[in-house]
Amino acid sequence: MIMTDQEKHVGLLSTAELQFRLASAVRLAVSLGTQPLDLPVKWTHGEHAVRYEEIAIRADQADYAAHFLQRSATYLMAVTVKDAIRAVVNDPKTSSDLDVRAAYQVARLIRNAFAHAPFAPTWSIDPDCRDTVFEVANTIKLDTTGLNGTPFDWRHYGGPLALYLLCRFTRIRILGDNPNPRTVLPMPKNVIYQQGNLILKKGEIPQDAVPVKVGKLPDSRIPLGDGHFLAPKEE
Repeated sequence: MIMTDQEKHVGLLSTAELQFRLASAVRLAVSLGTQPLDLPVKWTHGEHAVRYEEIAIRADQADYAAHFLQRSATYLMAVTVKDAIRAVVNDPKTSSDLDVRAAYQVARLIRNAFAHAPFAPTWSIDPDCRDTVFEVANTIKLDTTGLNGTPFDWRHYGGPLALYLLCRFTRIRILGDNPNPRTVLPMPKNVIYQQGNLILKKGEIPQDAVPVKVGKLPDSRIPLGDGHFLAPKEE
């Protein structure tokens, strides 16, 4: 059976979403120290071979690399979104559907920043896209005012979850995918909450934990650094 372009790009969008979800799980596991870092004692592929000592990775290296692994998966969703919209919409830059136009432009501009310098992306905003707000309601928003030539920052567009939602929006809303009901998965062994890069894991306080004195703010919140706070439960 021959797949249509629409079906092909639905599959590619699903793949990009899965890759992002897996990369996020790997990054979390590396940060928590639960991700195995085993590699082959000897690895051969075609005419090449490496030994364990040549390819083994330290925990600190894995933590560093996991950050970029997740970020690369995030940016690849933008590439996939751009290509998918381009495949099914004629001239999406001028589409009468403002959501389609915004989704395409956000994905395209993120892709452009990423493609030329994936580890240190910089915004390159076309003259006709400057000083403009592109927004898909409840999904993603990019205000290009003053961004051209500046370092890429997740705060400019909402971060990795915004791109994940844009990928799903494109697959379901623009390409018309009708996904099957999600399979019910068992609850995770560990109860984890994540806010930005702050990871909180529910568990017993270790017996060797050292109490620290922290100052409370007037509203009873406790600052954790980097814009994070602990607040009373009722808040």
